[in-house]
Amino acid sequence: MDLLEQILSNKNMNDAYLRVYRNKGASGVDGVTVDELKEHLKEHKDELRQRIRTRKYQPQAALRVEIPKENGKMRKLGIPTVVDRVVQQAIHQVLSPIFEKQFSDFSYGFRPRKSCEMAIIQSLEFLNDGYNWVVDIDLERFFDTVNHDKLMRIIANTIDNGDVISLIRKYLVSGVMVKGTFEETPVGTPQGGNLSPLLSNIMLNELDKELESRGLRFVRYADDALIFVKSGKAAERVMKTTVSFIEKKLGLIVNAEKSRIARPKDLKFLGFGYYYDYSNKRYQVKPHQISVQKFQRKLRLLTKRNWSISLDYRIVKLKQVIVGWVNYFRIANMKKVMTRIDEKLRSRVRVIIWKQWKIPRKQIKSLIQLGIPEEEAKGLTYCRKGYRFIGQSKVVHRALSTKRLKQRGIPSALDRYLKVHTVI
Repeated sequence: MDLLEQILSNKNMNDAYLRVYRNKGASGVDGVTVDELKEHLKEHKDELRQRIRTRKYQPQAALRVEIPKENGKMRKLGIPTVVDRVVQQAIHQVLSPIFEKQFSDFSYGFRPRKSCEMAIIQSLEFLNDGYNWVVDIDLERFFDTVNHDKLMRIIANTIDNGDVISLIRKYLVSGVMVKGTFEETPVGTPQGGNLSPLLSNIMLNELDKELESRGLRFVRYADDALIFVKSGKAAERVMKTTVSFIEKKLGLIVNAEKSRIARPKDLKFLGFGYYYDYSNKRYQVKPHQISVQKFQRKLRLLTKRNWSISLDYRIVKLKQVIVGWVNYFRIANMKKVMTRIDEKLRSRVRVIIWKQWKIPRKQIKSLIQLGIPEEEAKGLTYCRKGYRFIGQSKVVHRALSTKRLKQRGIPSALDRYLKVHTVI
């Protein structure tokens, strides 16, 4: 079957629709929602296919959305319409298996049966094999700077179908709507589209092939790449030649500020940090300090005293954040960090419960019911200390013990970690 017809087949289009529907997401510039998508496709699917076959189909501009990054800058996302997401997903489903055969085993981002965890484990293998000088390559605004002609030439080396090539290029140049104003996209591939992850891997596979041809050990996740060598001189040489290849051959921009030669303890990769375990004489991973700080900020937001919600709802949100974060970092060593975070979390929850008791009479009565002698209960209630003192006081700790908080459903990051931790 012709490649375009594979993309437009009923089964492939239906699978693409289901994927888009399950992923939900915001509407594009036309305002059509994922809930309205099914009826829209039923009514227009034949017309949509015919326009694509005759090359009359024109994707709509992506809706520009900016979200804050850790460094205070903004990440630009492009949200295609739901119909364009279906078509992009349909293309992705057919092309992905074709290009997967070409991709490197050391590329882990946006690929089936690959993960961040696998990338981290591979990086540890290289470090523990003695390749502990690291060239940390960071591409500047990768999704915004991809050269369309270079990308299309690379795709055309594998895909010998003019209709499919034409359709992909239309998505690249479909433009974006920024605050109601149309802007052209002469370079780049909108971050946020269903096709963008595959296109980025197709482009950066050229870098992977170059590194493999030189016999270098590397790990790449999307536009983050680490190259592992055995000496500082080798690292300097690899940095120079790799930057030259990326900028001259691929036409991309290397971020000079973030790209560097580093030792393992100075690395931050996919949220992880590295350290040397002298007792086991090998490198291990932990959540990077910045990742821990972000996690703590999320927990603090969920335990704000002035957030007027029920404790039950708060518990649900805390569980979601804790489970997601701990599952992601489950291969890291972080028992001490989780213990410390739990202590702070319980202290803040104690204050929330104390504040919910509101008036002194209720506070005294509640403390007595929880086994605190009346004099101690009155002494704490009328001490006129701040909430922080209350949360850390021995009286409240006895009344709202760790065991009682656990029975109430307050989640524990440490318990979750001990349940899912994977030893590597």
